[in-house]
Amino acid sequence: MAKKTAHLLPSTEALLLRLGGRLRLARLRRKLTAKQVAERAGMAPMTLRGLERGGAGVTMGAYLSVMQVLGVEKDIDLIAKIDPQGRDLQDARLGSSARRSAKAKMGSATVPPSASRSVPPVPEAPEGAWIPGEDFASSERLARLLTEPTSSLQKRRR
Repeated sequence: MAKKTAHLLPSTEALLLRLGGRLRLARLRRKLTAKQVAERAGMAPMTLRGLERGGAGVTMGAYLSVMQVLGVEKDIDLIAKIDPQGRDLQDARLGSSARRSAKAKMGSATVPPSASRSVPPVPEAPEGAWIPGEDFASSERLARLLTEPTSSLQKRRR
């Protein structure tokens, strides 16, 4: 194990502790001794002991080696897969740039706030415009969706 360990928040240390405990439990469920897992993972039994205790000084590679021996290495692919915070940040940036580009295209004309909240009903698609079971619409239908809200806004202003 490394002599210098990362300074982690208590909540993060608790996560490591739980991960180590789950790996220990997985080892015990498979009726494998600590010595067997350490040998198969290519590490000293003391490293495995630190890993099962959630040691922050144990390398990520050591955690992965033990997970591989236990057959749960694919679980690592789930880490940060969904990332709701990152998606929210990305959407916030995209939203502000999309609003800026829309304002630039429209020039000085502004859309009233009430118009952006109401969504007109989607018109019925002509035959062949929609492929059942697919999320695909024809270019004609998409063009009609883009032009209809502006025409209904113009009617409201009159």
